[in-house]
Amino acid sequence: MLELEFMTIEAWDEPLWARMERIYHEAFPRGAKTKAILRSMLHRGIGYLHTGVHHGEVVAMAVTGLVGNGADRILIIDYLTIEQKLRGSGIGTWMLKQLRAWAIREHGVKGIIIEAESGTTEAHQQRIQFWQHNGFVLTSYVHQYSMVPEPYQAMILPLDENTHVSDKGEELFRYIQAFHKVAYRKR
Repeated sequence: MLELEFMTIEAWDEPLWARMERIYHEAFPRGAKTKAILRSMLHRGIGYLHTGVHHGEVVAMAVTGLVGNGADRILIIDYLTIEQKLRGSGIGTWMLKQLRAWAIREHGVKGIIIEAESGTTEAHQQRIQFWQHNGFVLTSYVHQYSMVPEPYQAMILPLDENTHVSDKGEELFRYIQAFHKVAYRKR
């Protein structure tokens, strides 16, 4: 695997965003949060950008946010992508390990939640398998947003032996929806 540097960005950095933007839009050509929304999330302290950099080039990036507080603090991975030509090389697993360590060290999170597109195509199954390979548990509940055509399922990675993992996908979507509501709010 490539030698990478992990960085977490808490304040908007336009030159760094310019280096990240290509792989963000390559992976999420429609439906992704706009630059203005991402910038607002960082400005309001509710979101973070993370990068994996190889020789000055951004080859991996993630957008995360925190929900809950105290013993109930959860990290939401909103987006995670690896440069297309490097997918399957272990960088995604490396990024998750970095995100996990950062979230525990800096915020004492008890779990990480993602929402994965629910589907039966090979691409859908490969994405779910990636998350499961990295310790995430898939819930059976399928959530249908009113404004998005694809259905989603929540997955959770417990980070504390006391974190209860249940098949309560509806409960996990309460965290996810709370994060999205705050992220899209202007102030």
